[in-house]
Amino acid sequence: MPVTKEALDALALSEAEYEAIVERLEREPNDLELGLFGSLWSEHCGYKHSRPLLRMFSTRSPRLLAPPGQENAGVVDIGGGLAVVMKIESHNHPSAIEPYQGAATGVGGIVRDILAMGARPIALLNSLRFGPLDHPASRYLFEGVVAGISGYGNCIGVPDVGGEISFSPSYAANPLVNAMCVGLVETDKLVHSTTGGEGNLLMLVGADTGRDGIHGASGLASRAFEEERELRPAVQVGNPFLEKTLIEACLEAVRTGRVVGLQDLGAAGLTSASVEAASKAGSGIEIDVSLAPRRGAGMTPYEVMLSESQERMLVAVEEGREQELKAVFDRWDVQSAVIGRATGDGLARIREDGSTRAEVPVRLLTDSPTYRPQGVKPDGLTQLQNYDLDSLPLPPDGPEQALLRLLASPAVASKRWVYRQYDHQVQTNTVRGPGGGAAVLRIKGTPTGIALAADGNGRLCFLDPMAGGMIAVAEACRNVACAGAEPIALTDCLNFGNPERPDVYYQLEECVKGMARASEALSAPVVSGNVSLYNESGGESIYPTPIVGALGLLEDVRLNLGTGFPNTGADVILLGAGAIDAPAHTLAGSEYLDVVHGLVAGRPRIDLDLEVRLQRACVRLAREKIISSAHDCSEGGLAVAVAESCIQGGVGFESSLEPTGRWDAALFGEAQSRIVVSVSPNLLPNLRAVCRAQNVPFAEIGRATGDRLRLKGLVDLPLTRVADTWQNALQHTLTTAETPPA
Repeated sequence: MPVTKEALDALALSEAEYEAIVERLEREPNDLELGLFGSLWSEHCGYKHSRPLLRMFSTRSPRLLAPPGQENAGVVDIGGGLAVVMKIESHNHPSAIEPYQGAATGVGGIVRDILAMGARPIALLNSLRFGPLDHPASRYLFEGVVAGISGYGNCIGVPDVGGEISFSPSYAANPLVNAMCVGLVETDKLVHSTTGGEGNLLMLVGADTGRDGIHGASGLASRAFEEERELRPAVQVGNPFLEKTLIEACLEAVRTGRVVGLQDLGAAGLTSASVEAASKAGSGIEIDVSLAPRRGAGMTPYEVMLSESQERMLVAVEEGREQELKAVFDRWDVQSAVIGRATGDGLARIREDGSTRAEVPVRLLTDSPTYRPQGVKPDGLTQLQNYDLDSLPLPPDGPEQALLRLLASPAVASKRWVYRQYDHQVQTNTVRGPGGGAAVLRIKGTPTGIALAADGNGRLCFLDPMAGGMIAVAEACRNVACAGAEPIALTDCLNFGNPERPDVYYQLEECVKGMARASEALSAPVVSGNVSLYNESGGESIYPTPIVGALGLLEDVRLNLGTGFPNTGADVILLGAGAIDAPAHTLAGSEYLDVVHGLVAGRPRIDLDLEVRLQRACVRLAREKIISSAHDCSEGGLAVAVAESCIQGGVGFESSLEPTGRWDAALFGEAQSRIVVSVSPNLLPNLRAVCRAQNVPFAEIGRATGDRLRLKGLVDLPLTRVADTWQNALQHTLTTAETPPA
């Protein structure tokens, strides 16, 4: 074989894949051609191990305006001639190496995915995972990622309105940085990622092309970390101020009606952008790399084609119209240059100074092999699932201390330290920002609102991948339902280890099955997403962590709900359960089990039929103005949900029920499909009627009143202490933690 194994490893290509390339080409590829294959056949671009599984997701929805996977992002009709464009994507490995730039360019990249559809980005969310904050390296990554998100997002004028963060040793060497963006577009102004017909010109717009990010898709995002390798050159550097002008310039260019197609330059840079756009059009392309504005002298065609320099877009325009678009970009002081054209021969032809450097059929580059290995249940998982939680001793310091410990846990505690660094009011659409279950945005000029949430729980997916996948979807949808919105669409980011390992592939396949079932049951199709594999270090994989972003629709944004009890005297109802007692198995994978007992065990469960009825009931109760607040029970269970509702509303709580079984399961068990709502006493009969009509069990558990949190016979704490613990725990942890490395 004329190519060394080391060279193939650098491109994350196997010897068998190289042989397949030679067979299909009927010749040996040159270095540039091999680089094109390496990028487009990478796991990151080619979805080699996940593409067969993603077909499980239902795409049936009258609201869906573009087939998933065919465009840069999902497009969902919200009525009135408007559509929401949405996607979530990972930047895990770059953030592990350079947390600030890794996170910042993750934000920039997901924003350009939305922009490529002709939509104005209107909101950002993020889902983050780190190791324990008492470890200096984890703290360094955490603070750097948060700074990168805020530093980039605040500069481009897109509000960061929500998300979630969790911590576990599983993510210590491989943090997860998932960025979600939502945009708004008139349905007749949608743009597609295509070159269009033969003869259309291709304009490269935005930043100069440099040497940063080369092999980012193949070498960094498509294989596991090797600690001895130096990977910093694969991390891009962002310029948010250029991104802001690029956003405005591209949107103005779209308004001219002269843009045939628009594609962002993300993973694999110009290679992916041009070849994928040609593939969608059924065309070929011819690119002259000598015409591309460059940041460095002496750059080779290989470097130009594979650079992942940020803030760049590829624009397809009819020949003869390019000067009109150039005038737009000049007005915004954004660089543009015609570098090629669409052809009719189906070839990707790369030229330099009149000479052809590469010539490969587009269909070969985009037809990467797929693999579906036989998954094998991880060793020891059955034993963990069958752990006897009934035999678990109750903590000797009692329920009050257990509650305070949970409220102080970084996974549960307020993330105010994080989101106060984000501008969540810019564009003045934000009705409810970070700190609650879901963000709510108004759609200006209409009565409509949208609710957005991002959720996932790696512990639950580790213990039962299928149930965990269902729960991730259910919780994301439940959060938007608690805001009073009907869940209508999902985007996901699948974060897993090395799929070539049978135990990891088992996790991936089972999680996708569970997510597909829940998506179908809740009538919320997965419209876009990203797969991030090879998340492991030193041979240890992260928890299987699917992150789900949910979009909910409010016909009247004024009817949105918050999580806090709004006033003294309201009755507090637990929807989804007929009593506060819970069996010990509800402690499976719970925050309580981890924080108090240092244990991850048990088998999580969910009843999808109940979940569907519960969410429909909650949305109806909000729409009919029966309930005043709604907060789902998730991490920390019922006691934490009630405590957070007290804190958010500034009013205490007194329970009317006392558990008769294990108090730890009753207070901290994480049984699914439960929502804590508040209702005025005069509307309680209406709530009962709706719940009975929807066949949703409920329990009247107490009243919002006073300035203490009283859980009958178990907890009696001043609300000030409860609030101080929850609100300041994260900052206290960061303040007292050991100084991180420079």
